[in-house]
Amino acid sequence: MHTAPLYDDIAKAPDGGAAYWVTADDGVRIRVGAWDKGANGTVLLFPGRTEYIEKYGQAVGDLQARGFATMVVDWRGQGLADRLLEDTATGHVMRFTDYQHDMRAMVKAARDLNMPEPFYLLSHSMGGCIALRSLMENIDVKAAVFSAPMWGILISAPMRPLARGIAWASSGLGLGHKYAPGTSADSYVVTAPFEGNLLTTDPDMYAYMQNQARAHPQLPLGGPSMNWLFQALTETRNLQAMDMPAVPTLTYLGTNERIVDSLAVIKLMGKWPDGRLEMVEGAEHEVLMEKPAARNLAFDGMAALFNAHR
Repeated sequence: MHTAPLYDDIAKAPDGGAAYWVTADDGVRIRVGAWDKGANGTVLLFPGRTEYIEKYGQAVGDLQARGFATMVVDWRGQGLADRLLEDTATGHVMRFTDYQHDMRAMVKAARDLNMPEPFYLLSHSMGGCIALRSLMENIDVKAAVFSAPMWGILISAPMRPLARGIAWASSGLGLGHKYAPGTSADSYVVTAPFEGNLLTTDPDMYAYMQNQARAHPQLPLGGPSMNWLFQALTETRNLQAMDMPAVPTLTYLGTNERIVDSLAVIKLMGKWPDGRLEMVEGAEHEVLMEKPAARNLAFDGMAALFNAHR
């Protein structure tokens, strides 16, 4: 394991963090970030699409204040991990289950670094889709927390089969690397003003995200590829048809969620054997980056869940 860059200038994370290059079992190089101070165990943090380790610097501090170490991952195709297309701004993956290679590399790195045990899982958006698959493949964690998990993409029911069909056809015609309709190489947080944004109602947190993306433009992503869209629609459909794992779970979802399919989240949490859904009033997609009251509610709730299952 070799040391990788960690941009402390933008992360606002606690001191003592470090980043490392690790290689997944299919040969793709990814990056992990580790903050190993935490007597209560380690939170394995799965970011969403377009995200990167430094975006969760403040979340690492929130977890450390509650007694938890943290490890964060740059998924393949984003952050400083290997980008998979010549146009490196495209969010792309060959198969959604490829992210499980990254998950296994992350867990191995946590053990190699002797991160405090037990392990817990925290995921956001696309990371929640990856995390659900990981739980079904028996990742060794005591409990899991989801923030606006991508268990469905917000597309109207009549349009969903058409969207999947178009994405499938594009991939079959060799156009899977092209941007999904309505997206481009532009980063959302760089181009979208705070007013009316889909991510947070907290102007300071939005500025935090914008400043990161502008300071290190090699970190963020633009839109997803057609193949990513097809794979995501396929994976979320498959997960919705499965039984939920017997892992204690807490999910946070904003009442003003406009990116993932809230009904899919409500449906899956309704059949989770040991799961609880918390609706966060007025929150947008990024509950972990909302105003302080919402953030504290979320981090206090996850700490209580994790501590109850040590």
